[in-house]
Amino acid sequence: MHDVICERTLRQADFMIQNHATVRQVAKKFGLSKSVVHRNLTTLLPQVDLILAKEVRQILTQNKAMRHIRGGQATKLKYANLKHS
Repeated sequence: MHDVICERTLRQADFMIQNHATVRQVAKKFGLSKSVVHRNLTTLLPQVDLILAKEVRQILTQNKAMRHIRGGQATKLKYANLKHS
């Protein structure tokens, strides 16, 4: 595996763990697509650092469990802003 990609993947994993960030937040921070970030963290990271991959997997699972709540909050905020406009 290419060293640059491995290093980038490790930086993405560190950012996600330190900030409990979503895939979207990591993608925005590193200027990559969500697909690339998700692939890096789920496919490449276990090949590079298995312990780090397990921590990232926990955050991804937690984020997936919470996404319906985040979506509801975003919708509520959207319509609240429309009322005040």
